[in-house]
Order: sequence, then structure tokens, then C-alpha cells
Amino acid sequence: MISLLRDAIVVFGAIGRGVVKVTIVATDVIAQVRFPTCQDLGWAEGQPGRSQEMARQLRFDLGPCLFFGDNLDVLPAYIADESVDLVYLDPPFNSQQSYNVIFKRVDKAPPAAQVKAFDDTWRWDIGSERAFRDVVEKGGPVSQVLLSFRAFLGPSDMLAYLVMMAPRLVELQRVMKESGSIYLHCDPTASHYLKLLMDAVFGPENFRNEIVWRRTGSNSAAKRFGPLHQTVFYYVKSDKAPFYPVLTPYTTGYIRDYFKYEDERGRYRPVLLTGPGVRTGESGKAWRHYNPTNGGRHWQPSSYVYDKYRELAGEDLAQYPLLERLDKLDEIGLIWWPKVANGVPNYKYYLDDAPGVMLQDIWAYQPGTEGCVYGVPNECIDQDVKWLSPRDKEKLNYPTQKPVGLLSRIIRAGTKPGDVVLDPFCGCGTTIAAAQILDRRWIGIDITKVAIEVIQDRLKKDYPTLDYSVRGIPTTMDEVDFLADRDKYAFQQWVCDRLGIDADIRKGADHGIDGELVRYTVAGKPWRAVVSVKGGGVNVTQIRDLRGTVEREKADTGIFVTRKLPTKPMRDEAIAAGLGDGDIPKIQILTAADLLGGKAPQVPLPTMVAQKPLEAVAKPEGKAVPTHKRQAKAG
Repeated sequence: MISLLRDAIVVFGAIGRGVVKVTIVATDVIAQVRFPTCQDLGWAEGQPGRSQEMARQLRFDLGPCLFFGDNLDVLPAYIADESVDLVYLDPPFNSQQSYNVIFKRVDKAPPAAQVKAFDDTWRWDIGSERAFRDVVEKGGPVSQVLLSFRAFLGPSDMLAYLVMMAPRLVELQRVMKESGSIYLHCDPTASHYLKLLMDAVFGPENFRNEIVWRRTGSNSAAKRFGPLHQTVFYYVKSDKAPFYPVLTPYTTGYIRDYFKYEDERGRYRPVLLTGPGVRTGESGKAWRHYNPTNGGRHWQPSSYVYDKYRELAGEDLAQYPLLERLDKLDEIGLIWWPKVANGVPNYKYYLDDAPGVMLQDIWAYQPGTEGCVYGVPNECIDQDVKWLSPRDKEKLNYPTQKPVGLLSRIIRAGTKPGDVVLDPFCGCGTTIAAAQILDRRWIGIDITKVAIEVIQDRLKKDYPTLDYSVRGIPTTMDEVDFLADRDKYAFQQWVCDRLGIDADIRKGADHGIDGELVRYTVAGKPWRAVVSVKGGGVNVTQIRDLRGTVEREKADTGIFVTRKLPTKPMRDEAIAAGLGDGDIPKIQILTAADLLGGKAPQVPLPTMVAQKPLEAVAKPEGKAVPTHKRQAKAG
């Protein structure tokens, strides 16, 4: 790319990962340099010196962390390759509905206000056409599936929805560990198309389950059966993904029918001591009156009897020959003998040792089944995944809110404490709440301000001392104001991300420095600017303080970034500071609106970004976000 800068012609070219070659064809010092755009140089981060390859190797503190922005922007900007253990997403279903959230305002203004949280109605437009082209041009299975969808659906609203989902699923596959799993929650409106899309992204061989969740008690739909369920597709990235069985209580009927017997140790059920198939060794020989070979079987005590024998006898059963093991089990009372003559001996499996029933793929709360769940007489079958009603304590009046129990089942099945859980459409924060309860690290992303407010209020109520970070990629001043009002450190982080530097986030005295910007001149001389960020009110004293900080730190320049417009005395004080090397002002004032508009600080020309070794980078720089179609949210 060739850039004309006053009387200078400068040729930009990439010569290595994250490094930009700058060749001066004609030299004339200029007063200001505007960074090339993301589209110009193909930089994923939209900032100089950050290549897409490097950006994806950067890591931030993986949770707990809440992101305000479009997940298609946040994922490549912040989330490293193979860093997430489990993904749950509850994307918009394309159900042609707009949802409103009723919530109490924290400023004690009118007690309730209706705020449009998201709109899950999608329309095919020029933005959809561009997104379709971008995905298809990459080739591969996802491209093939979208081409097939277009041939069948045409340029329709449903195709617009699927085009929105495709690149997001690709990004989620990238951030998942090889041992990662993903659960996509959807409804019958688009589930059949999403299943094909998931097959294209993750491979049909990595499909594990289609979980059916009962979402309501009844539905009086006309001319069809009442639609009561939604679907959760469960995929893994590879065979390395773990699965931790989740157990639920037995029904009282099952206990009554199977655990019929009782001794001094408690209730038990008889279970076979044999396995299928004939053996010629000791396991095929007769014991007492019973010969398993006659029934086409052989002796095969389960691991349970070995553990139970050790618990009761305090020794290892395996030290004895096989048939003698059976004698030992009988001596200690672990053999059940039927009352009929020549009956088959079984071992006793005690109810107190029975952990419960492994979850199957239908999760359906059954109202009116109180007393049917063994051990919890006041609960119904699948009580933990009951749909939420206005009477439920966890209900937040968020229209698509899911119960914590639903997410708890999913998280327990795919992760262990300390693992990372990601929800890229986190809505009212149910995934975050479940992850926090289960001691998992979490990452939540949502594009709507209402969702972020609901989540932060929820965390403040349930975990008032929880230390978590908020980061954002706002695209309008309204969103910048929202971010700064909710969390001043998140605003500070956003400013530093836009400048392409690491933020010095100290929740206390920071000595007037919120970050440092380092560049190098042609001669290799370092040029250093200290950055001060103010998200609230501003005054001339702050500019004087920054001048003092520049002198104390022996920096070349001070950069003052403010959300509010600077006053005339502030501008006059900055001008009075004079110029430094290269006629660059000693104090520069930028507003948040300047940063949104692409304006950058004045720096020496040519420059090269000072970079740390990859292993030393703790937090990635953020991303200049192009304005494009807003993603919708179903929580």
C-alpha cells in the first residue's frame, strides 16, 4: 500500500509476523500520522504491528471476564487458539420475534422501563450477501453447506440467519481445546439447518447427542401437536474430549421394584455374578451347586464387589484364586441365594452405594410427580431443569432465560473445576452463574447493553466480592458512555486497546499512568509516551498533572484521552507544553469520539510497534471494530 502524507510518499509492507516495513520515498516531517485501517493492511486487530497470526496467540486472563461487544469481533481479538474447555451458546432462533426486558433502573428513575434487548428477526440484505461471500470464498465443508443452503432456500431470511451463525461457529471451533466440547441450544425453527452447519464445522463424526429439553408446560398451538421442546446439540472437537457422567436420583418406583431386599446393612438388589460367554479356565468351573458353563456364561464378579469387600474385610479380594473369592464373598454376607433349589447365586448391590441414574438425552420436568423421586419427596422428576415461571426465585424477567440447573448439567458433563467455560451469547448470564457455582472460570460475551447490566447486577447480588474483569468493543459513543458508566476500568482498557498498548489497570494509585506507548524512530531510538485516561469529568488540573508526569518519567509525550470534551483551559495548557522531537506536541488530547473515528496520536515517522515476546504477553491489545450488522441475542 502507498500512502501520501503531505509531501512524503511512504510505502508500507509486511516483512514478518507483526512487523511492518516502512520505506520513505520522499522525506518531509509531518505533524500527524493516521494508522492504516484494518481493511487496508489486512490486520485482524485494526492496529499497527498486530498481525492476525500474532493476535491469535495472545492470551488474557482467562476468566472470570465479561465482554461487551459482538462475539465475532471479540473472539479473534481476545480469545486464543485452543484455550476453552466448553462452549455453550443459546443464539437467536430466527423466530421472528422482538423481545423486551423489564428491569429496574439502578439510578432509581422510573421503577421499570421497557428496553429492547435484542431482535432475533433477520433479513437478507447487502450485509448478508457480503458475509455469505466471505464464508464461501474460504472454501471447505462450511462453504459447501452454505452453497447448498442457498440453492435450496434462496437469498432468504433463514439464509441470512445461517450466514450469521457460520463464521461464529468457525471461530468457536478455533478457540476450543482439542479436548473441548460445545453445546448449541436452538429450537425447531432452524435446528435441522444448524445440525448440518455443525456437521460442517466440527465433523459429523464428532456429534454426540441431540438433547431434548422441555421448555414449557403446555402449548395450545392450532392444527398441530403442542411444541414443548427445544434442542441442544452436543459436539466435541475430537475424541480427546472427556465426558463426566451426571447422575440423577432414582424414582421411588424403581427402588420399590428392584431394591426389594434388606439386611442389617440396608436395602439391596441381587445382581448377576457371571458374564456372557463360556470360558475353559477357572472362571468356567462350577462353584457350589452352580456351573455357569451350562448357561453359556462364566464367573465375572464386578468391580463393585471388590470395592465392597475391601470396605468390609479390610483386604484385597483379588489376592485369592477366583473360586475362593466367591467363598470369601459368601462368608462376609455379600452373596444372595435365591429360595428356589439350585438357584443362581447373585451378589448384593446396596442402595446406599447406588449413585443414581445416568442422564439420558431427554430432559423433561414432569409436573405433578411429587413423591416420585426417591429421597426428595417434595420434588418432581427432572426438577432441576424445570422451565422458569414468574414465581421462581432465579427468574429475572429476561424472556429467554434458562434455568441454572440446565447449564449445571452441561457444565458438569464436560468440565472439571478450574476449566474455562465460554458463552458467546450470554444474555442474562445463566451460564456465568452456573459456572461460578461450580468453580469454573468463565468468559461471557454479549452485544446488548441490557444483557451486560443484567449480568453485572446479578453478580453483584449473588457474589458481591467477586473480582472479575469487563472488557468492551463499543462502536458508538452511546456504547462508550455505557461502558464507562458501568466500569471505569473497562473504559480504560478499551482506550488502551484502541491505542494498541497494554493497560496498567490498578484499582488504586497509578501515579498518573494508565499505559505506555512506545515507538522507534528510523535510527532505532525509542520514543515513549505516557497515557492518562479519564472516563469522568475533566479539568485543567489534570493536564498540569500529566505535564508533571511526563517530566518525572522522562517521557517524550503525554497522551490524555477523555470521554468528555476538553475545556478551553485544558487545550491552552496542552499548547503551552510546547513541542518535542519531530515537532510532536508534548501533550496531546484525544477524545473517545476521536478514537472511534480512527484518529490516532501523533507519533514519529516511521515507527515500529514495540513488542514483547509472545510468552511474556499477559493481555492482548483490542480491536478496531468495523461497523456491520448487529448480532441478535437470545439468552
